[in-house]
Amino acid sequence: MFWGDKIADEVERRYECKIKAGESIVVRDEKTASGRVHVGSLRSACLHALVADVLQSRGHNVKFYFEINDYDPMDGIPAYLDEVEYQKYMGHPLCSIPSPEPGYKNFAELYGQEYVRVLEKVGFGAEVYRASELYRSGAMNNQIKIALDNRDKIREIYKRVSKSEKPADWYPFNVICENCGSLSATKITSWDGEEVSYTCSSDTITWAKGCDHEGKISPFDGNGKFPWKVDWPAKFVAKNVNFEGGGKDHYSKGGARQVAEAISEEVFDHQPPYGVFNEFFLVGGKKMSSSKGSGATATGMAELLPTHILRLLLMKTPINRQISFDPEGDAVPILFDTYDRLAEKYWSDVEDDDTQLFIFSHKPEDRRNLNQQRYLPRFSQVAFLVQMPHMNIYDEVATMKGAALTSEDKAELDMRVKYAKKWLDEYADEKFIFALQETLPETSLTKGQSLALVKLAEQITASESFDGEVLHKLIHEVKESSDLTPKEFFGAIYALFLGKDSGPKVGWFLSSLDKNFVVTRLKQEG
Repeated sequence: MFWGDKIADEVERRYECKIKAGESIVVRDEKTASGRVHVGSLRSACLHALVADVLQSRGHNVKFYFEINDYDPMDGIPAYLDEVEYQKYMGHPLCSIPSPEPGYKNFAELYGQEYVRVLEKVGFGAEVYRASELYRSGAMNNQIKIALDNRDKIREIYKRVSKSEKPADWYPFNVICENCGSLSATKITSWDGEEVSYTCSSDTITWAKGCDHEGKISPFDGNGKFPWKVDWPAKFVAKNVNFEGGGKDHYSKGGARQVAEAISEEVFDHQPPYGVFNEFFLVGGKKMSSSKGSGATATGMAELLPTHILRLLLMKTPINRQISFDPEGDAVPILFDTYDRLAEKYWSDVEDDDTQLFIFSHKPEDRRNLNQQRYLPRFSQVAFLVQMPHMNIYDEVATMKGAALTSEDKAELDMRVKYAKKWLDEYADEKFIFALQETLPETSLTKGQSLALVKLAEQITASESFDGEVLHKLIHEVKESSDLTPKEFFGAIYALFLGKDSGPKVGWFLSSLDKNFVVTRLKQEG
């Protein structure tokens, strides 16, 4: 069963009464806008968007919320920003820090809006709100009062569930200093049911500076924020969430999810939502971090791959299994091949788990055209063709198809050309870069290789046809009559024409060249 269906089935089972009453199922996701969002965050976005999508496709009412968490404090400076300039903002809410680029209200808006644009492009759009709005609107006020009144119970949950001991004078809340604006450097010293007394000191935390201010303030209406493990369940309540998952790290034993569920049930008297964890997304074998500025960004990946191919990448692997994707290797061509295989199955009316995967790899608005068949040239061949200026790519692909290209075929080809060029220019390893050697390159061919290539030249000269299939047959006949291994034989051809030891299908490639040029080169002349 497709993993999106499996999770949706469980949501239906748990909220059967709510669904029967016609009430909306609430799905929520969030991302802290601490810097350029890495591609790994799309894993969580995919989880929540897909579950909402599947439920909606079944006719259910769904509210899908996405939070730009702009109220977290800055706890790290991305590598691409001036550390000296931003050091003074460490510990301040992200929404109170100036944007590194003009045109945005604050730091969080720059990176939050950048990510939302990616989500909308990929078809993971939701009703967007900001954490600052949630706190300032008063939607968290009741949970703030309950938490402050029950700080000892929350301390006990931390100790019991996560084995984390908080000091006796700890409060599960931080206020924003009225003097310097720090959130992380403040410490509540008392709570009288209406206001909290607090100090702002550099002794509170090592990485954020305080100002030694002391004050008394209401904790409500945006004057402060919960720490993450209390913030999460408070949002379960505020948005009445029914489905919300999280990263694998949050689901470890004693981790944030277990603490959040215990606080939700025991402190806020609220049933926590159903949720599952999403595994990590590794790019080139490395886990990414937004605040550190490392790894491929979500924006970069959305530009590298067309929407349906990126959605396929995110959906083809079950959510509880790791994705490892290296755009420098052959992962991009293989991903296109996977799509082509799914499309052929769908167009052949094969119904299985791949049917759902193929359907949901397209945005809802694009699904009405899924039955419109078109020729899908292999991405690897397109990537080769765009590097061969002497070839007419439309003619070559028409030859592959064996018929004239339709307007739909040409649109598909144009799309693949665009993304092949992007991949080759910015990501592809050197082994995928080819250039026809206009002059005879220096090679170290063995006598056996040279003789075999001369024989192939003679066979091509004698042949009336220079068609790819005919050449393919001739090439393999000569190879079989020699004592060379496939690697030795084909490697010699690639070396003469491309200056490399590998390349595309030889018969098809040679047939695209001038016959006299091919014969002369195989004879290793001029």
